[in-house]
Amino acid sequence: MASSTVRPGPEGRPQEHDVARRLLDSAAMLAYDPATEVDWETPLDKDFHGASPEWSTLYGTAYWHEMTDAQRKELTRQEAASVASTGIWFEMILQQMVLRDVYAKDPTSADVQWALTEIADECRHSIMFARGAQKLGAPAYRPHRLAVELGRAFKTVAFGEAAYAAILVAEEVLDVMQRDWMRDERVVPFVRTINNIHVVEESRHMKFARAETRKHLAGAGRLRRHIHAFVIAVASYVIVTSMVNKDVYANAGLDAERAIGEAKANEHHKSMMRSSCSGLMDFLASARLLTRPALVFYKRAHLI
Repeated sequence: MASSTVRPGPEGRPQEHDVARRLLDSAAMLAYDPATEVDWETPLDKDFHGASPEWSTLYGTAYWHEMTDAQRKELTRQEAASVASTGIWFEMILQQMVLRDVYAKDPTSADVQWALTEIADECRHSIMFARGAQKLGAPAYRPHRLAVELGRAFKTVAFGEAAYAAILVAEEVLDVMQRDWMRDERVVPFVRTINNIHVVEESRHMKFARAETRKHLAGAGRLRRHIHAFVIAVASYVIVTSMVNKDVYANAGLDAERAIGEAKANEHHKSMMRSSCSGLMDFLASARLLTRPALVFYKRAHLI
């Protein structure tokens, strides 16, 4: 997968087909049904956080130190619900892009069958996130109107490496924070289960997205590479800055104006975001997708 060229597999098949076949085999061996794996029946225990406190947008600020333990826990529950809601929004975009990519292709191929498997995973994840956010006692958080409309345009026109690399950015950022949450005994158990399911199944999606990004870039010229590098960076900025809705602070009983101001200036959270994306940025650099215009948006989103 480290190469940007497509080489024949051991039986003359292109390498990307081997990747898809291995992922299909993995999905057959290890997949989850959130309807039965997650404890939906036990009432929410408010003695737990909704996410690791260190990932809160206010962690380490003066406001955080003034908050009661109950307020901190409520804030992390609202923030976790907002991240889940943003995940649903982007998974809907992802599903449409993948379906468009495989439309009218050979359904007997491993690539198409894996794509359909991925879409089925994302449908289950979206329902799981929705039920999780509801159980956390949060409203239906949605990205602001401009993000929704940009997402509508992106899912309609994005193709090739632009689609798959944007998928990779969203999933990589979620993956790192959710790995922390699923291991953290301070986090409410049903959220830890949700995160574990998502981390296991999304690891396969990320492998495919990396392989597809490299495959599509193999024949890309300089102009196409630069245009798509810019599109990917803008999409990444919109996705990442939409993760935590500003309404979480008021819904957690905080002074929203003060909380928003301190969150924007929170160097600890910016550092957490940058560290979570180090591997992703290495991949984008190796694929020559970190152009100067793209770097502007990654820096503004605190991903680099």
